[in-house]
Amino acid sequence: MWKTSDKLPRSLHRIPWKKMEKTEKILSLSVGRCVFSLFQDKITSNVCLPCIGKIFYNFFFRQYKAKLLQNTPVVNVDHIMDEKIPFLPQKVNIYLGFIAFWIRTAGFLLKTGIKKEAADLVASIGKLYAFAAEVYMKYMSTTKRPRYLKTLRFILIHALDPHLMCIPSLHVMVVMLTYKRFAISTPGFESQKSELRDGALSITESVLYVKQHSVNCVAAAFYALSRFDEALFPPWEIEALTACLFTDGTIPEPDAVLIREYILTLYRKFINESRIPPSEDQLWEKPLLNFLASFRINRRGHRSYQRKEMESSSTNELSTPSVV
Repeated sequence: MWKTSDKLPRSLHRIPWKKMEKTEKILSLSVGRCVFSLFQDKITSNVCLPCIGKIFYNFFFRQYKAKLLQNTPVVNVDHIMDEKIPFLPQKVNIYLGFIAFWIRTAGFLLKTGIKKEAADLVASIGKLYAFAAEVYMKYMSTTKRPRYLKTLRFILIHALDPHLMCIPSLHVMVVMLTYKRFAISTPGFESQKSELRDGALSITESVLYVKQHSVNCVAAAFYALSRFDEALFPPWEIEALTACLFTDGTIPEPDAVLIREYILTLYRKFINESRIPPSEDQLWEKPLLNFLASFRINRRGHRSYQRKEMESSSTNELSTPSVV
């Protein structure tokens, strides 16, 4: 797994801007040059502005609107399994690299001459935000995150992110979709495929290490991906990706096994619920909405699992992972 550094390569670490070779690194590209090229090219420029519009509307506008008007139920989705994952603030650079991750990938595709696939990737990112918003517009979700303000990056996260869109995790969805779309678009380029796969797994882990998400959010993101593109993300692919999480020894292996098993258990629960013969009004997001609706309302009007219920079931949960 890509663990040689706790930082994604910065845009200052540039390689010559030329036709890419099969040994060159995607995550070393200049983000600025990638953006410039995507807007300059006739094919990709047509999808860039619509993508940006969908991102800002479905992520920023909806989230700030919910925070200001308080007209959308907010659910706390923490799970006791999250306590087995340490808070590692040094992972914040990986966490914040998810936007550059897909921009660099699209830029790489463009410069290798695979322009249609580059445009398709950019368009699919915008569609993904709109797809996830089908949950957010009905239920917002959050987690308890440490008030860690020792670095500028964490100050900006706490200042600018209302932290109300946890289920499903867009961080996880964006990087996994980017990796898979690249993998099917590029014959050869095995080095870059491995680079993106490891990078996507690292970013997925980072959302839990910096406590911006819960294990529930990862399972929900995997389910949403399977419904967004069933051909790219069949259950066996999700199981293979989950098996690669937390394998570097940062978390003791017995705990890592429990975390992976819990994520898969919840993912399978969502999949099984979605296969129930649908009624006319049954939507893909119904299993996630049912899950969020199962949380109890606390004094602030937010929903959450009661601590006593979590503690009373923790022994069984940690020995045989189950869905609360």
